[in-house]
Amino acid sequence: MESRQITEVYGEVSGFPVPFSAHVSDEQFPEFRVYTVTAEWNQINLVQGCRLHYTQQWTLIADSNNHNSVRTVLPPGPCVPVSGELLRGLSPSRGLRAVVRETGSHQLLEIWDCHGLRKCLNLTTLNKHGRVYDDAQFGCLSWSECENKLLYVAERIKNSSTQTHDESDRNVYCEDWGEALTSKSSLVICVVNLQDSTVGVLQGIPTELSPGQALWAPGSQSVFFVGWYHEPFRLGLKFCSNRRSALFKLDLDGQCDRLSGDNLSVFCPRLSPDRSTLVYLQGQVFGPHSQCLSLQQLDLKSRKTSALLDVINRPEAGEFAGVYEALPSCCWSADSQRVVFSSARRNCKDLFMVDRRSKKVTSLSDSTTDFSKVYGSWKLLTVQRDLLVVCCSGPSTPPTLRVGFLPSAGAAVTWWTLQQPDMTFDFHWAAVDVRPSPEEDNTQYPGLDFGAILVKPSHPLHDARIPLVVFIHGGPHSQFPAEWNCTTAGLAELGFAVLMVNYRGSTGFGQHSILSLIGQIGSQDVKDVQRAVLTALQSDATLDPERVAVIGGSHGGFLSCHLVGQYPEFYRACAARNPVINAATLLGTSDIVDWRYTSVGFQYSYDKIPTAEALAAMLEKSPITHAAQIKAPVLLMLGGRDRRVSPHQGLELYRALKSRASPVRVLWFPEDGHSLSRVDTQADCFLNTALWLSQHL
Repeated sequence: MESRQITEVYGEVSGFPVPFSAHVSDEQFPEFRVYTVTAEWNQINLVQGCRLHYTQQWTLIADSNNHNSVRTVLPPGPCVPVSGELLRGLSPSRGLRAVVRETGSHQLLEIWDCHGLRKCLNLTTLNKHGRVYDDAQFGCLSWSECENKLLYVAERIKNSSTQTHDESDRNVYCEDWGEALTSKSSLVICVVNLQDSTVGVLQGIPTELSPGQALWAPGSQSVFFVGWYHEPFRLGLKFCSNRRSALFKLDLDGQCDRLSGDNLSVFCPRLSPDRSTLVYLQGQVFGPHSQCLSLQQLDLKSRKTSALLDVINRPEAGEFAGVYEALPSCCWSADSQRVVFSSARRNCKDLFMVDRRSKKVTSLSDSTTDFSKVYGSWKLLTVQRDLLVVCCSGPSTPPTLRVGFLPSAGAAVTWWTLQQPDMTFDFHWAAVDVRPSPEEDNTQYPGLDFGAILVKPSHPLHDARIPLVVFIHGGPHSQFPAEWNCTTAGLAELGFAVLMVNYRGSTGFGQHSILSLIGQIGSQDVKDVQRAVLTALQSDATLDPERVAVIGGSHGGFLSCHLVGQYPEFYRACAARNPVINAATLLGTSDIVDWRYTSVGFQYSYDKIPTAEALAAMLEKSPITHAAQIKAPVLLMLGGRDRRVSPHQGLELYRALKSRASPVRVLWFPEDGHSLSRVDTQADCFLNTALWLSQHL
């Protein structure tokens, strides 16, 4: 296998555009109604080493007397590249578009209408705040009902009038919110008055809060926001839905009231179209950093809160398994009675609707096709005017844009495909259900099972059995849904079979499955992966049990290194990205120190001081304890700016293997963080992983 062949395959599988947001507008005519769907896409350009961003529009013509019946879908307009946009938002009437754009070192606020650019403010030179936040954690751009004001979140500007002139102040340590949020520390909510072109910072937010995800309350004289508590110190927020936060209402005169319960985790507030109800997600503080969430509804008139969806501990077979991910910005039906969202369900990601009156949950994904052969993932981009816009994909089918109207009671959605990929792949894939052996059952949470997804080329490159690559997700409380994954697709295109394992603790299997892993890392999850591999090998005679490798990142790297240490005769190669190697030495360097305690079964509090008992438990559950048994060649890929898992973790294993003359190689990416997400880094990691697997399998 040559580098050129691998590079060509990666360019093919990584180049498919992915829709990440959409919006809908409509117009009524005497005999028909016209819907305009605008989708925003990202696409990797390997030549430039960057991600491209563009928009595209579709026109749907529906019957006048039956808006839910599409008569015609017109061919789409051309793709329009977008440059420098950080945030964007349509006004309530859809007549105005606000854009926060970055040009050089300046950030601009632009207001566009049907005649072109209507207003432009240079937010940087106004010097009212620091950088505008465009991340999903805090960022927002919200229009008032009257369309005269805009709301966003930015970094607080340092007030020179209150600063001393002591030279030592320049080097005072400033906390931030950790991995992927390193430049974010002290937040403010800003209001732009479009009539007089002024920008103001809202006052009255308690000093112990970092505000974000703000939106206008009815009447536009107050705002709702989520406040994250940052005292006594900040912990990493990225991928962590277990941080103490609450929902607040802030009047423009500075009066601030908490609307949700205390000592909870709250995020994703979404206001109903009739502006009477606010829904939001709620979870527990500390414990698993990602968990099954409840969906709460707040009646704004009575200020009473009730659970629309509760946490699901053990889902029934084939039933809704709970909420595990953020809500899209638009998730309400037009009648304000239904909420639509995507969520993990076992090895898939499904599309659901909950009715506020009955609290009944309905699956909206297409039941007329063979689900297991087409789409294993349905991700809601938006629902507006009752038109759903979703991104569908599967292990052999790249992202596809589809639309359908919310159905009446008991009816199914009729789906139309707006944009499908220019090619699909001839892979065979199937979900695998796995049950632990009796001795591997969790006595505290007995009877749990888990799953995996097996992807393999339908026509192997050679007559021999297919080498198997075991792919393990990080988290550990995340999931490998049956969706398009360019690493899996690239390996399958190169002739490997890939087994993506959702061990106990993965999302989509209920809260008990998540809780079962606490205190059991390095044991239960390791045995689950091995059990899944043995199940796949026993059920599929085309797989080669003599050529098995393992790959994964973060906790997936932790498990990869455990597997080659605990089963040294079984695995022939390992490739790990930013793996946890020694949880005891990681304790003082990770931005999520709470998880280091929780994962090994210790309760966390901010004033926790390491004890010999806790450090011993962390060391005992770490791959470094099995390093002397490792025989398989190990490839390590490390991000020099990783705040979550210090790159010195990987170097600790590197030294242990080098001292024993065991084959090991390190790739060091000095400008990348935990996710190794730079375009050139991802391409380099795939190339080296494929070469490593080819060489050693």
